[in-house]
Amino acid sequence: MAEIDSTAAEGLERKLATILSADVAEYSRLMAQDEEQTLRTFRGHKEVFEKLVALHRGRVFNTAGDAILAEFGSAVEAVRCATEIQAALRTRNDQLPEDRQVRFRIGVNLGDVMLQGEDLLGDGVNVAARLQSAAEPGGICVSGSVYDQIRNKLSLSFKPLGDMSFKNIPQAVRTFAIAEVEGLGMLPSPENTRQRRGGGLLKLTAAAVGLLLIAGGAAMWTYLDQHRSKVEFARESQLAAEKLIAEEARQRAEAERLAAERARQQADRERRQVEEEMRRLADAELKKTAAAEQTAALVPSKPVEVPTTPVQPLSADERDGVYGGQICYGPAPAVPARCFKAQAIVQKGRITGQWSGRDRNVTMYLAGDVTRAGDVTIHMHGERSDGSRLAVMDLAGTLQDGRIDAKGSFLNGRSVTLTWRRN
Repeated sequence: MAEIDSTAAEGLERKLATILSADVAEYSRLMAQDEEQTLRTFRGHKEVFEKLVALHRGRVFNTAGDAILAEFGSAVEAVRCATEIQAALRTRNDQLPEDRQVRFRIGVNLGDVMLQGEDLLGDGVNVAARLQSAAEPGGICVSGSVYDQIRNKLSLSFKPLGDMSFKNIPQAVRTFAIAEVEGLGMLPSPENTRQRRGGGLLKLTAAAVGLLLIAGGAAMWTYLDQHRSKVEFARESQLAAEKLIAEEARQRAEAERLAAERARQQADRERRQVEEEMRRLADAELKKTAAAEQTAALVPSKPVEVPTTPVQPLSADERDGVYGGQICYGPAPAVPARCFKAQAIVQKGRITGQWSGRDRNVTMYLAGDVTRAGDVTIHMHGERSDGSRLAVMDLAGTLQDGRIDAKGSFLNGRSVTLTWRRN
């Protein structure tokens, strides 16, 4: 027999888990009356259900029709999740007519289960499903194994239902209904506890007489207590819903922060690529200039002839290259004049440049045109890391004999001068 059991268990993985089973009460009636509305309401409830499961570090491992199965590593977290689900769904259902409310029954069991891919199987799951069938609409039933884990850890009131026998479950299950949750008020629970075996007609008759004697006085107390509990439950249900909304807002903010960080990193990569390209072009131009000077040193000099014809348009070789030098800002109210070094590249009639400003969070950008006649127009502006612009200015000047001279002003009238030579 041991060999047979070992063979049967080969390849199966088992573990201890807390299973939460839920389905919709009177689902067939609701669907028969209005399928589309029932499905819309169920889908909204299910979305809230799944988010609360995730908040309590559980996972939904199976859904079929109106049934939902979730797994938790902690019995305490599973029951906390179940009570918050009923509170949040109570708030949603209060907005619907009573005969159109979609209410879940929930059962929670701690037991041994088998793993099959992402799914869980075995008596541990089956008992949770049977407990759910014993719960009232909007209520929760737990097994004795769950009760033993949570009774000293959560502020709950329980209604013992005794040892209940369920279909296809070989042994009776010690069962408890959660009758009240501190801060959330009363939960629906069975009105009558299943009687254990034993006791006869005499006990039943005595109980009935006792109930009749106290019914009158208890009726008013019950009404007042249920009314108070309903108010408290509605208030705490709203708090649970607000908690869920706050968590969704936090997740959205985190997603936006990550997107902004990715955009900043992309901008930094592009800036480094531009700077690297400018350095490469500058190095190439320096090597080209050094080679030209060496060649010129080997060629005998010729007398300089004064041109007698109009100045010819500049060729690409005469215009293109890396230019650098001083940019000077004139004085402004409470701001002194200052100069700093920068450089740009002239290539194919375009002049472009980029460098960091005095503020490390500001990048300066330069762009413009150089005509074949040597006329230069330049636009400059600063840009913060958040994309906003500042220090916008326009300049005009000339490129002659390897030198750019240009003047202009800021939008506020502050003067700007630029004197650069080709490197």
